[in-house]
Amino acid sequence: MNQETILIRNAGAILTGLRGAGERHAGPDIRIEAGVIAAMGALTPQAGEGVIDARDCVVYPAWVNTHHHLFQSLLKGEPQGLDLTLTPWLAATPYRFRAAYDEHSFRLAARIGLVELLRSGCGTVADHNYLYYPGMPFDGSAILFDEADKLGLRFVLCRGGATRTRQLESELPQALRPESLEQFLTDCERLTQRYHQAAPDAMRRVVMAPTTPLYSMAPEELRTCAREARRLGIRLHSHLSETVEYQNSAREKYDRSPIAFCGEYEWLGPDVWFAHLVKLDRDEIGQLGATGTGIAHCPQSNGRLGSGIADIPALEAAGVPVSIGVDGAASNEAADMISETHAAWLMQRARRGELARSRANGGASEGGADAARIEDVVRWGTAGGAAVLGMDAIGTLEVGKAADIAIYKLDDPRYFGLHDLAIAPVAGGGRPSLRALLVAGRVVAEHDAIPGLDLAELGAQAREAVRELQRRGS
Repeated sequence: MNQETILIRNAGAILTGLRGAGERHAGPDIRIEAGVIAAMGALTPQAGEGVIDARDCVVYPAWVNTHHHLFQSLLKGEPQGLDLTLTPWLAATPYRFRAAYDEHSFRLAARIGLVELLRSGCGTVADHNYLYYPGMPFDGSAILFDEADKLGLRFVLCRGGATRTRQLESELPQALRPESLEQFLTDCERLTQRYHQAAPDAMRRVVMAPTTPLYSMAPEELRTCAREARRLGIRLHSHLSETVEYQNSAREKYDRSPIAFCGEYEWLGPDVWFAHLVKLDRDEIGQLGATGTGIAHCPQSNGRLGSGIADIPALEAAGVPVSIGVDGAASNEAADMISETHAAWLMQRARRGELARSRANGGASEGGADAARIEDVVRWGTAGGAAVLGMDAIGTLEVGKAADIAIYKLDDPRYFGLHDLAIAPVAGGGRPSLRALLVAGRVVAEHDAIPGLDLAELGAQAREAVRELQRRGS
């Protein structure tokens, strides 16, 4: 269905991604014209327009995933790293397999990750790709843009990389050697000129994203990167404060907190967002809020690696823009936005409940069931992601916004018996059938299928690629 005008009819429930009184809309209809939401309410069908029957379905804004590592989609459940915390896991799994990737396996991994996200109702993907090294035989950036374009998704390339390593370069295989700062900056400018679109409804964006501020570059190089990104008109992204080792390293190397360190080298502001931010003190939360620096909250990866749970209510209360990312599939075997938002909902409640104490120990609350509502989680995963990426034309369902819309059919028994259909996708946890996914008003999936995609064949290719990676990485 590619009509210029589409009517979504008879939705069972609509969550808009907005905050406050407008977070739900009675609908039951949404009209799309020229890729934009033209009307919402009780609408009369027009001659010639396409119709999507959304009876008994739930309608959300398409999810906006703000942190991923798509190349890891062929590293799910890798045994050597399965029960390790972050630092040893990095060596055991993603770094061990870097040299094993060729153009075919990289492209296949990207396709698998994007398909997984699309089938969860995700319309915008920000991928933090750090698989770059001198003399690399294929252009991973071009592959990522190409695969996203074939699926009709909005794609944000967070161009990662490093100019230094904690090992001697002479002892490293080629695929682990760092780039020079000149190489890194030159490629960021090339990618910006070729792909970056500044419009608030852009289909392609480029972000400057050294892998991590504390380890990947010298401090003055970070400042240079920040200034060059702002000269180019692109945003900044990285990992930060995922574990206590970030706190340890910042204090031992620089005698300050990770957030204070980033601020000193111009890495805070409304054009910056960090993945994780699990381990923060009160002053750091205040500094993030005061500068408008955002977070990509990655609850499943943080749980899988035993890193902890970011204090999202405290961050949001301080003024920090909150979004959700699935992180790489090598530390999150279910790298889709439904399972991620389900985890975000539960983990915030569990975190607050874990802090509850008996009255004898000074406590006053039984638990934390009010820590996060479904509507909050939907807002973080849609409008929050759009705000963090600076893409203000997407992320909410309201007249005038781009028609990025996920329609879920609740035909699985896990959704039977629900009193409130609107909460089903997040509260239920399992992936609901995708009645349709629209990006910029174009239907990119319908009846749980992606046009031209053979899932069985993709699975067979994945199994063969895993066997080959295991052979190369051994």
